[in-house]
Amino acid sequence: MLTGKKILLGIGGGIAAYKTADLIRRLKERGADVRVVMSLGAQAFITPLTIQALSGHPVSSDLLDPAAEAGMGHIELARWADAMIIAPATANLMARINAGMADELITTTCLATSAPIILCPAMNQQMYQNAATQDNLANLQRRGFTVWGPASGSQACGEIGPGRMLEPLDIALMLEQFFAPKLLNGHKLLLTAGPTREAIDPVRYISNHSSGKMGFALAKAAAEMGAEVTLVAGPVNLATPNGVKRIDVESAEQMLEAVMSQVDNHNIFIGCAAVADYRIASASDQKIKKSAEQMQLALVRNPDILATVAQHKPRLFTLGFAAETQDVEQYARGKLEKKQLDMIAANDVSIQGLGFNADDNALMVFDKESSQHLPATDKLTLARQLLTLIAQRITAQ
Repeated sequence: MLTGKKILLGIGGGIAAYKTADLIRRLKERGADVRVVMSLGAQAFITPLTIQALSGHPVSSDLLDPAAEAGMGHIELARWADAMIIAPATANLMARINAGMADELITTTCLATSAPIILCPAMNQQMYQNAATQDNLANLQRRGFTVWGPASGSQACGEIGPGRMLEPLDIALMLEQFFAPKLLNGHKLLLTAGPTREAIDPVRYISNHSSGKMGFALAKAAAEMGAEVTLVAGPVNLATPNGVKRIDVESAEQMLEAVMSQVDNHNIFIGCAAVADYRIASASDQKIKKSAEQMQLALVRNPDILATVAQHKPRLFTLGFAAETQDVEQYARGKLEKKQLDMIAANDVSIQGLGFNADDNALMVFDKESSQHLPATDKLTLARQLLTLIAQRITAQ
């Protein structure tokens, strides 16, 4: 996602400067070309030699560098960057940037660049919450600066609170999202993910092997592509993607209720959840004790969430998933027609290493006129490919 992107990293003078070594590695492994400008204070926490070795470029710190072209490194760096990240953005550094000071290379470059500037604050929690710092942050955001973080937790000073710099991996992932093509900009996507649980009694339930990984990958990718995303999630142990609104549910009936409460506010629906087809006719209020050798449970059909949304007026662009173990195309096309879907993504969950609980997947995507094979890859890449197909289809309508 960052291949060919020119990222200028400005390192401020705070203890979190040690994290920038890992941040450079995370950015470079995603394809970015990283150059670094260090404040004078930053060099007290991490050496320019370390940063140079990791970035592969000389580190800049002198405002008027005799070795730079025309001796004006701040202009060269400012013109070169596709984006500038200040990490850690200390209270002092943000105050100087806010004041428009050009007292060293890092602040001067902020004034000289037309590239977007991203601030990753890091400081003592009391310093962060100080009114002066908050005023500086608010003013910088009004001017168009982007602020990521800070996180909250234990700090080097021994205190606990907001002021920790975001972890390098989180910053790298957010930068991927920042640069992702906004093919779904202006669209509102409603998405279901994970399994449902249908109670037998207070301690037992009927469910399936869905991990929710594909649905959460779709939510993350859709947010990257500019969509406003609402994720209705069954019981899974996955973190909510950045910028995604999440609603947690347990049963199929709860999922249907959550979906229908949101459906009028969206124009795209993806039914990725593995919804249980049946539920117990009458779940027990108390734990059922082991007694007879055999037990019979009466089951009734659950509501069909996908079909319900497909019939809703005004109509949403509706994509369903079909997880099959045989005759994948036949069953998928039948589901596409029967439920009156716009598109369906089918996968063979009998293939080892793909589908349920796996990190990879492969899909056959069908609409009424065509089909397309998306070969096996990681689920986030696959999600981006599938959403690109949806964006193309919507644009063509």
